[in-house]
Amino acid sequence: MSSVAVVTGSNKGIGLAIVRDLCKQFQGDVYLTSRDPGRGQEAVAKLREEGLHPLFHQLDIDDLQSIRALRDFLKEKYGGLNVLINNAGIAFKGRVVNVSSMVSISALGNCSQELQKKFRSDTITEDELVELMTKFVQDTKKSVHDKEGWPNTAYGVSKIGVTVLSRIQARILNEKRKGDHILLNACCPGWVRTDMAGPKATKSPEEGADTPVYLALLPSNADGPHGQFVSDRTVRTW
Repeated sequence: MSSVAVVTGSNKGIGLAIVRDLCKQFQGDVYLTSRDPGRGQEAVAKLREEGLHPLFHQLDIDDLQSIRALRDFLKEKYGGLNVLINNAGIAFKGRVVNVSSMVSISALGNCSQELQKKFRSDTITEDELVELMTKFVQDTKKSVHDKEGWPNTAYGVSKIGVTVLSRIQARILNEKRKGDHILLNACCPGWVRTDMAGPKATKSPEEGADTPVYLALLPSNADGPHGQFVSDRTVRTW
């Protein structure tokens, strides 16, 4: 069966640039996905005008039925998945790249010492992480998040969650590893000129795609990085 890569939330911005690079470098099928089929097909048509050959599949990561439809399609057509880039957010089997942000590190530094210890723990579980994320939301609604040791940034805390979840998932893979050689990492694409970051950001979408694509295409015999936070192709201390 052919190799296959999927990029979530990839009809524009960094996701689109990642698809473009994968089409040039990945030896297999590359799927551009988006919630809106029309926008997704428009993005595919744009890349095909550039001489590239991406494929499209609808995916809304907030819709369990949509997620399962893509999962079943990939299982039937390819028997699984080789590369997943969570530009928007889910997990299958193969190289896994979760797009986080350097803001997660600065936000972590602005947490209380107690919270920092919990988020840096090598034994934190997914359930414990969910409890912490839920507590942040509740504390924010009550306007007591400062008192409870949280930084004043919802985006930063969300990216702490992405980075810590990546570390947890990588640890679980290590515990269950059976020669499948899955490498899972979180990364920061940098400050990229997108609709969210604005036109003054220092990187183009193509430059922002570099580290996610680098992690997605690690050699088949690579032992790492795994369970790390990576920016500019460099492992950063969490």
